Amino acid sequence: MNVTINQLPVMSEQMNGSVDKAEQKQVRAAQDFEALLIGQMLHSIREERSGWLGTGDDDASATAFGFGEDQLAKALTRAGGLGMSKIIAAGLAVKDARADKKQSENSI
Repeated sequence: MNVTINQLPVMSEQMNGSVDKAEQKQVRAAQDFEALLIGQMLHSIREERSGWLGTGDDDASATAFGFGEDQLAKALTRAGGLGMSKIIAAGLAVKDARADKKQSENSI
């Protein structure tokens, strides 16, 4: 079974009852992973420059900026992000299809 990126749901908000729960979990996991990577990239940019606005950070602002980076990363991923979540979800779907095929062959 060949699964292409175009066959997978793009956004978790677009998922409906026609997509099974396993596929929904795969897409969400892929999006969460991509959001984590984007968040880490944003964090490293901020750390490199000593703050987003060029000022020094204290503990409260570091926490606030960290939360903002996480939310921005999630929003970017929901809007398509870097496209990595599609590739990851496609890979997970292929792996599941192979496992299902192997299981059905073993039960015969």
